[in-house]
Amino acid sequence: MIGIAIAGTGFGQKVHIPGFQAHPQTEVVAVYHRDIKKAKAIAESHNIPHAYDSLTDIVALPEVQAVSISTPPFLHYEMAKTVLQAGKHLLLEKPTTLNAVEAKELYQLAKAKSVIATVDFEFRFVPGWQLFAELLSQDYVGELRLIKIDWLGSSRADTSRPWNWYSDKDKGGGALGSLGSHAFDYIHWLFGPVRRLSAHLTTAIPTRVDPISGESKPVNTDDNCILTLELANGTPCQLSISAVVHAARTHWVEVYGDRGTLIVGSENQKDYIHGFRVWGSQPGKPLTEIEIPNRLIFPNNYADGRISAFIRVVDQWVQGIDRNQEITPSLREGIYSQLLMDLSHESHQKSSWVDVPSLSEFLSN
Repeated sequence: MIGIAIAGTGFGQKVHIPGFQAHPQTEVVAVYHRDIKKAKAIAESHNIPHAYDSLTDIVALPEVQAVSISTPPFLHYEMAKTVLQAGKHLLLEKPTTLNAVEAKELYQLAKAKSVIATVDFEFRFVPGWQLFAELLSQDYVGELRLIKIDWLGSSRADTSRPWNWYSDKDKGGGALGSLGSHAFDYIHWLFGPVRRLSAHLTTAIPTRVDPISGESKPVNTDDNCILTLELANGTPCQLSISAVVHAARTHWVEVYGDRGTLIVGSENQKDYIHGFRVWGSQPGKPLTEIEIPNRLIFPNNYADGRISAFIRVVDQWVQGIDRNQEITPSLREGIYSQLLMDLSHESHQKSSWVDVPSLSEFLSN
């Protein structure tokens, strides 16, 4: 059994704790919260033996071999550094850090300490997406001609939703960090590296009410992201992201090639893991749903699909820890996702295309 400490008790309580408690090789032994009373209450409600308001104290516990961090992005770098310096394995939520330089430092520290670190890029482990990846690798569509991605949600559409860290760019807020971090990872996974990109980011709801003062407070993060990517192989990719629209088709990826078309998509607004289906067609034939084989289906289904996918992330991580071998996705993939986000902000500020260095080039500089 691998002793796990939980840092981050929002998403951590909803997904990480139940996911780790369900996995046969992990045991949640400690929980962190900056408020010790809340830490103890969470520990008691989930039958966790240790509760602390200091991450330094947690990583000093001999029964803690690994730490899972799901705090807001602006806390990731310092907390992850504390974990890695203590020689503990790391599972980190996305976005990895506030910038790619920080992410690279964490990656290099993990390698120096010989610990296994992963990032929770869940879409790599969702059945429909795994089938989609297999069909692409089998050359179902042939030579790529166009990729079109829409990820449209309404999680921030309510103007009465209060101001919080998500409304602050300096804290890692915004739709690009929340959703774009996933999208950039699966684009890299499915289609390879990006050569250059162009980004336009907008804020649809410019102010929100501060829950503490009750006053209106400015929002400086993006609600909508329109991005055009040119892949290293020359394929154009159009990516549209929104957190403030009510759309029927919430998450849709369309791939067009000279031999066929492939689509993976979901209309499930409430659960961004469950509900993905796959369709394909060859020239002159109708688009037809392709059944997801049983070998890819989640063995245990949870009402919250995020738990189902997260357990597969944990399983991959545990295998890496058992073998003392770097896995994919690691912090290396987290760096690339963060690099594309950094360059998207640069492109938006410059109102121009920006070139994307290769990951090996960025790591060597």
